Amino acid sequence: MKVIICGAGQVGWQIARHLSGEKNDVTVVDNNPDLVRRATDTLDVQGIAGFASYPDVLDKAGARDADMIIAATYSDEVNMVTCQVAHSVFAIPRKIARLRGQSYLDAIYSDLYRRDHMPIDVVISPELEVAEAALKRLSAPDAFDTENFLDGRVQMVGLTLDDECPVINTPLRQLTDLFSTLSAVVVGVRREGALFAPEPNDQLFIGDEIYVFTFTEDIKRTMEVFGKKYQKQDRVILIGGGNVGLMVAQQLEKRADRVRTKIIENSRAVAEKSADALERTIVLHGDGLDAALLNEAGIDRADAVLAVTDDDKVNLLAAVRAKSKGCPMAIALVNDPTLVPLMGPLGIDAYINPRATTVSSILRHIRHGRVRNVYSIGDAEAEIIEAEVLSTSPIAGQQVRDIDFPEGVLIGSIMKGEEVLKPKGGTRIEEGDVIALFSLAKDVPEVERLFQVSIDFF
Repeated sequence: MKVIICGAGQVGWQIARHLSGEKNDVTVVDNNPDLVRRATDTLDVQGIAGFASYPDVLDKAGARDADMIIAATYSDEVNMVTCQVAHSVFAIPRKIARLRGQSYLDAIYSDLYRRDHMPIDVVISPELEVAEAALKRLSAPDAFDTENFLDGRVQMVGLTLDDECPVINTPLRQLTDLFSTLSAVVVGVRREGALFAPEPNDQLFIGDEIYVFTFTEDIKRTMEVFGKKYQKQDRVILIGGGNVGLMVAQQLEKRADRVRTKIIENSRAVAEKSADALERTIVLHGDGLDAALLNEAGIDRADAVLAVTDDDKVNLLAAVRAKSKGCPMAIALVNDPTLVPLMGPLGIDAYINPRATTVSSILRHIRHGRVRNVYSIGDAEAEIIEAEVLSTSPIAGQQVRDIDFPEGVLIGSIMKGEEVLKPKGGTRIEEGDVIALFSLAKDVPEVERLFQVSIDFF
């Protein structure tokens, strides 16, 4: 597949890294020559320095025979014009654009939008993706990572094990004997910085970060098995009332089980806008680092605080201050991946990386064949892939124990029709089954091969 990626920032670079690693023909376009040079020096890609929306620049990038264009520059307008030029001038079949402006998103998702007028096949909204990620973090308070699969019936949670975990030093194969009705499957373990797919005889140790698949209705019990408390979030404080904070508050207001939500926003104009758009949420104008204002918001009675301003350092400090004031759970929005190692020492429970969520969302729309969902783990070290088994797949008709998966691959859950199953050795994989599995990045191409014979990109 020939792909043009417009924008060589963190998102564009990560997408290029994934696609070039899978032997696709990738060209990166950016008006910053240094970013283009970084991409061509570190990845197996071609690079063009220039404005992505210019027809002559796209022509040089090979737009005349490209299969897909991904517009992920920092400008919404450039991304939209790039897709228009790709459609009108070069007839590129697949066009994906990253858009931030809420006004654009409202127009695109309204009845006024017509695909013929603005030909974008897939719109990715970083703010919307981050808001959804924040809500998922709230659903599993003690997890550092979480994502839903198989139509929301299965949840993947990332947990850091401590001395409260009752299954420390227990071989994984014994978990089934100890908890025969538990749906949990440990598919990934990070130990001393190294991520791997565990084997049945592997034990879990204090300090391990594990990735676990479990049925959604079994999440409370799964958390308890690994020594984590499950507490419903009744009171939530959002620090930052911009697009992300507003979207989170709106979703919390829609929940049947009422969540008492407060927003602290430093900009009066933004605070007033959020207050006008919300019905039951209290909006306070002021600095989220102000101890007095946090006390006024009732930080000591809150179940969780989400720091989602556009400043990483403010988010980190606000989360730390909230914890020091007695809030049991703090989640911070962090754009800079080099700040992530500070989470543990600072006592911050979880973080959200907007770039990682955006990359995962884009990958979801460009995978091969019947791949329904892709979630990126860590610094693109592994992926959770949800895919439908085709009749042509080499694994169709085989039992799980007989499938020659790479060492870095483990099945987390299987859906047969309307039934969701915990994978067992004797489970037979059939055409139409949907499988959610963990795969180290190096093994993704082999996973795709096992799920299909002939590659169908679209």
